[in-house]
Amino acid sequence: MRKFILAANWKMNLTAAEAQDWLTQFNDLVTENSTHEFRLYAPSLFSAELAKSNTIHIGAQNAFPSDFGAFTGEVSIPQLISVGVKSLLIGHSERRSYFHESTEFIKEKVDACCQHAFPFILCCGEDFETREKDEYLSFIRNQLSTAIEQVEKEQLALMVIAYEPIWAIGTGQTATIDQILEVHGYIRSVLIDFFGELGVAVPILYGGSVNSSNAKSIFACPEVNGGLIGGASLNASVFLELASSL
Repeated sequence: MRKFILAANWKMNLTAAEAQDWLTQFNDLVTENSTHEFRLYAPSLFSAELAKSNTIHIGAQNAFPSDFGAFTGEVSIPQLISVGVKSLLIGHSERRSYFHESTEFIKEKVDACCQHAFPFILCCGEDFETREKDEYLSFIRNQLSTAIEQVEKEQLALMVIAYEPIWAIGTGQTATIDQILEVHGYIRSVLIDFFGELGVAVPILYGGSVNSSNAKSIFACPEVNGGLIGGASLNASVFLELASSL
């Protein structure tokens, strides 16, 4: 049986009280014998409190690659670890576009995670213009190859890849099954190019307007090992409903 990961990315949503309500509802609804891994990437100011529950993997949406220093407004990986955070989301399209994070800066975050043996989800994906130019596969390869070139084979267990076509994030559009099959298969080939057969074991998640009506067909794709869920994750019952499609 394939291992599936369902990760919620709240982005900049929910208040502290709403976050606790979400967690309470999740705990009430999740089945104890579930074989899936559930992750929650909440705003960092909620992380310490959420991590106290120890009922779901709590990850961070962002971190600075240095361990300490004069970086006002940032948090470090050691700080995240100290409050019980278990992984980091790296390279999300919103970090790349709104905050101008370069591929080289994203590589620094990957390297920092590897240095601390800290698990991470590395995001990749193309915009509409890149897809229209039929340059999306080389674009994704560049995003991945620069970020993972220093990852050692013994560090592969730390890494998850998430494919999120930018044109399908929060737009209501979803990549077709053929598009998902093509890109996830290509990502797998890139991982095998870098890491040999060990690259087969790296989970690849899909994200981009996943909902209850399309989740089953998406998660049935052979190289899809779960989902990175945005808007549909803000309600715990809806989020867990997607798990029934895994």
